[in-house]
Amino acid sequence: MKKFEKHEEYLEAIKEGKSVLLFSADWCPDCRVIEPFLPELEEKYSELDFYYVDRDDHIDLCQEMDVFGIPSFVAFQDGEESGRFVSKLSKSQEEIEEFLTTVK
Repeated sequence: MKKFEKHEEYLEAIKEGKSVLLFSADWCPDCRVIEPFLPELEEKYSELDFYYVDRDDHIDLCQEMDVFGIPSFVAFQDGEESGRFVSKLSKSQEEIEEFLTTVK
């Protein structure tokens, strides 16, 4: 999963194609639960570009995108938001796959 240093890099990356931003943090227990199956999701939904956004490093981007709970996913198509799965609740692999199916 790609990770950038500056939030401007994320904004540039989502301008073309289909992208999904995963908002997460190292200290988040629910984020650690989904981590083992993320490579499988990236492979299964290979038509999507996945980007990891560390909530603590990119709090401005989180505020800009109204992401106040993690783990959360925001999808884009050609720079426009095409879906979001944003909450502070834990997420199962099935729930994440259902979301990704709707945005692919």
